[in-house]
Amino acid sequence: MSAEQVERVRTRVRLLVEITARAGSYRKGLVKAAEHLTPEEAVVLSDLAWHGLQVPQLRDVLRGGHVLVDDPQLYEKWRFAKGSHPRLSSHHRDIDKSVYPDIGMRGHVVREKLHGRTTQGTWVQLEKTPAAFGGPKLPRPSDLRHLVDYVVYKFTDSNVGPWGLSRMTERRPLYLSPVLAVPTSLTPPIARSVTRALRRIEANDDVTSASQELAARFPPPDRPDLAGELGAALSGRAGRGLFGNSDVWVTQTPSRTAAAVLRGGRSRGGSS
Repeated sequence: MSAEQVERVRTRVRLLVEITARAGSYRKGLVKAAEHLTPEEAVVLSDLAWHGLQVPQLRDVLRGGHVLVDDPQLYEKWRFAKGSHPRLSSHHRDIDKSVYPDIGMRGHVVREKLHGRTTQGTWVQLEKTPAAFGGPKLPRPSDLRHLVDYVVYKFTDSNVGPWGLSRMTERRPLYLSPVLAVPTSLTPPIARSVTRALRRIEANDDVTSASQELAARFPPPDRPDLAGELGAALSGRAGRGLFGNSDVWVTQTPSRTAAAVLRGGRSRGGSS
């Protein structure tokens, strides 16, 4: 991100902070910290905004809300050469942390940004107190303050963020860019029934040739799993979905009542 882009994001974040501060108070110093937003912090906040973060939700993010984004690429994108370091955390224990270790990063606004992988995306959370857990260094006073924040979390059921408390915990996260199209498998009886229906439709729709006899000599490709193509994700486009990638048209018997009304409307319009 160029210096001009960083300054633009810095100004935008400062304005967002001032707007959200009208609806609720932060810990002191946030506006001042936004003036020193680093390029790495700007990337994280810009990506969250690009994935649909709204102004009211920014308050929870700055207060330590747990955020889920259905974009696994953010995990690598937020591993910056400057400032990023491995961290230990108790978040998302179903992920193999030897393959996808949690990553921390310090900054003026984020204080301690912590992120990691989920099954199908990336999670991120801002913390009030940086911690050296997982590193080669011995425990420091900040680690003790981090433990105090954990005690506050246990008693209040709220995350302790850099600029306040948030009820958006890992159990009740803020969800950005959710993947709503979840693939599901068909039971064998339904798959067989759908396959028969698709083959019958293809046979009836094989009218692309000028001659039916010629069409029979050049049948369409024989695909063994027609039902498996329903909703399949193909490169750059969807699969069959409801109607596939073919043209869709609707034919129906004309309504005599509608035709009579239209004819009567035309005749009245012509006589006036």
